Amino acid sequence: MESEEKLPHNTPFEWIGGEDRVKALVDRFYDLMDLEPGYAQLRASHGTELARARQNLFWFLCGWLGGPQHYVERHGHPRLRARHMPFVIGIQERDQWLACMDQAMGEVGVDATLRARLQASFFQTADWMRNSPG
Repeated sequence: MESEEKLPHNTPFEWIGGEDRVKALVDRFYDLMDLEPGYAQLRASHGTELARARQNLFWFLCGWLGGPQHYVERHGHPRLRARHMPFVIGIQERDQWLACMDQAMGEVGVDATLRARLQASFFQTADWMRNSPG
């Protein structure tokens, strides 16, 4: 028999701390991508300028986490897989993205329980995004 676990907040967006905390997470994610040699392949796939990627990920994550639908209001349905098709996404890119996001979540202090839940959801999405076997 499954037990019903009471969540501390109505949405992951509330749990993470709202827009300011999502912004801090996204900023740390892209900063780490620039700083850490282990994310070099992921960084290279983003081109020379990250401002647009930062903004889009912030807008997307706000809505995906149950907050304001900034991305949808500006761009319509995210169509994640279609929008990422121009980029080679294999196992290495997936794993670098996940590791970078996990490191960012740790460094900005995302609650451990929420972090574990997000890791699982991020893995499912990132694995679905793969368009290359490598």
